[in-house]
Amino acid sequence: MHDNLKGYRVLLGVSGGIAAYKAALLCSRLVQAQARVSVVMTAHAQRFVAPLTFTTLAGQRVYTDLFHAQQDYQPEHISLSQHSDLIIVAPATANIIAKAANGICDDLLSTLLVAADPHDLLLAPAMNDHMWNHPATQKNTQTLRDWGVQLIGPATGMLACGTQGIGRMSEPDDIFNAAATRLITKPPKRPHN
Repeated sequence: MHDNLKGYRVLLGVSGGIAAYKAALLCSRLVQAQARVSVVMTAHAQRFVAPLTFTTLAGQRVYTDLFHAQQDYQPEHISLSQHSDLIIVAPATANIIAKAANGICDDLLSTLLVAADPHDLLLAPAMNDHMWNHPATQKNTQTLRDWGVQLIGPATGMLACGTQGIGRMSEPDDIFNAAATRLITKPPKRPHN
């Protein structure tokens, strides 16, 4: 649908769920559309997919640590969020959703979500159906929606635990289309070549 995202900067946050492998497909799709993609991974995400996967796909360093030493001092949780046209979190686990809704900043991804404009966030929830239906998760997702955060999914289908239900992360192409639709409504903040 939107195959040219040249000039746009996308920050892809990957949190720790089995659907993290789908985030690699999403990253590839964004890069193919010529978006500049930076990736932030939680420690738990790195147990499912290696950072090298995203480094290879995006052609850039993967951010994994809030306290990574830098040559030029610029707090990453501020610069990454402010320079991105859109921040996608896929998968968005119940944990990262709760952190974002409650202002908990205990790793790089959660910290940059709190530093970001909620209108620049697109979350793709992925979790067990009991976790999705839990009142805390429903309250947290409603809080985020009220702030202007866009959620895509979750979908219904076979879950990693072997049961049928709601909680599957939306397919990478669907997330890509939602992201592209959001991006093309405004010019890039800081176009890249």
